[in-house]
Amino acid sequence: QVQLVESGGGLVQAGGSLRLSCAASGRTSSSYAKGWFRQAPGKEREFLASINWSGGSTLYADSVKGRFTISRDNAKNTVYLQMNSLKPEDTAVYYCAAAPTGTVVARAATYAYWGQGTQVTVSS
Repeated sequence: QVQLVESGGGLVQAGGSLRLSCAASGRTSSSYAKGWFRQAPGKEREFLASINWSGGSTLYADSVKGRFTISRDNAKNTVYLQMNSLKPEDTAVYYCAAAPTGTVVARAATYAYWGQGTQVTVSS
């Protein structure tokens, strides 16, 4: 069992930055791939970024490539999402997730564990 708790969301102006954190607990959490997704009102959950168990491989959605950076610190059992150049269309609830595969993956169904989400609001 892996528990995930996101933090770092909030209100930011367009062009600003935020860093989301996701603290994981559970004996095997450091061996899992981690991912970030988001869901805006009335829209489907959207993949953003994934990182493999070691942090040596990452995968990004085209919509955030070059603006968002995923990283992890296995010593702290934490994964991060640095978000720069934020736009109003980035407004959503952001979720982190853990996949037992260990390798980067975009498919939401592969992720076995999910956090409760943190709200990010970008004002224009």
